[in-house]
Amino acid sequence: MASTTSLTLPSTRLELPFLSPQRKNCSRSFSTTTTVSSPVLRPPPFTNRIHFHSNPSSVSHSISKIPGLQSNGFFVRSSLSDHSVNNSQIDVENSSSSNDGANETQVQSSIWSWKGYSIRYQYAGNRGPALVLVHGFGANSDHWRKNIPVLAKSHRVYSIDLIGYGYSDKPNPRELGDKSFYTFETWATQLNDFCIDVVKDEAFFICNSIGGVVGLQAAVIDSQICKGIMLLNISLRLLHIKKQPWFGRPFIRSFQSLLRNTALGKSFFKSVASSDSVRSILCQCYHDTSQVTEELVQKILLPGLEPGAADVFLEFICYSGGPLPEELLPQVKCPVLIVWGDKDPWEPIELGRGFINFDSVEDFVTLPNVGHCPQDEAPHLVNPLVESFVARHSTPAASVSTVI
Repeated sequence: MASTTSLTLPSTRLELPFLSPQRKNCSRSFSTTTTVSSPVLRPPPFTNRIHFHSNPSSVSHSISKIPGLQSNGFFVRSSLSDHSVNNSQIDVENSSSSNDGANETQVQSSIWSWKGYSIRYQYAGNRGPALVLVHGFGANSDHWRKNIPVLAKSHRVYSIDLIGYGYSDKPNPRELGDKSFYTFETWATQLNDFCIDVVKDEAFFICNSIGGVVGLQAAVIDSQICKGIMLLNISLRLLHIKKQPWFGRPFIRSFQSLLRNTALGKSFFKSVASSDSVRSILCQCYHDTSQVTEELVQKILLPGLEPGAADVFLEFICYSGGPLPEELLPQVKCPVLIVWGDKDPWEPIELGRGFINFDSVEDFVTLPNVGHCPQDEAPHLVNPLVESFVARHSTPAASVSTVI
């Protein structure tokens, strides 16, 4: 599937997106009466259908390479082989996470020892293809709490805390020598080793934000492990050194050194690591700010108060090298599905649409009125997309259980 397609993204000014002066009021309410402008069409007969009710968040397939896949603004239609899905129709309302304890799949947490470090992960499900959910910057495996129970009904689901995040160990980068430790290569190696040691099987990677770059890098390092990658608002890495004008690069390096080596960095982190700041940042990247609950704020904040979190935070925001998505996509040999919330203020959808030109990318799905973290803001849309993507690329042999 390798492609020679090149993609040039415009450079951007140096700014941290989550410190943008733009703010949204977290307490505002959202109307559910808005309708999609597409006309209501009667869907023609097709095998297997994912039904999305007509509402402001209806999924729209703007670009597709999949034969037989169509959209009228209300339905996503896919011709799948009979063995790929369990039900001929998946209703979004029945696919969303519920609080009904009797029907809820139990999610468990465990610790995996990797290179001498303790890595927290969560898991659920004992049959079906294996899925590994990979979080974004500053998040952790709890960011998938609305997805794991639903997907685990027919999949073996794992959600991992990348080293340095969540409740995984956070080794001090200053004590690890001159070579950078918190890099996409490190996290990609961790992801592949996790599949070998814990999942004990090939897996689909479902990734958000920088987790998407981790997933792509892992698939490039070892093409035998990953069966497919779903990228949810993948990070475009707009602060990458290659995307900055040459005359600004010395300033960037000086600023990074200032953050790393002076009290300014720790002071900066302290200002971010508070409930109010986390809530404000989340309200920037969630279009539906009613989804920014106190539970979510605490799930993100508390691991960030763990010892070592400040050093990891500063190390990553000063990490302006490493791979870019457009450099990895031509090297990926497994199918890639890109899903993008079109109200993402950090990763503009127009800059990502060109990824459809890579041979590995089978489809680009737009989620109207959804922000940077679709899996948490709109799980009722994301979960069926995960199920259909995995079904398209699974075989009956994938149902063997390895969860203990």
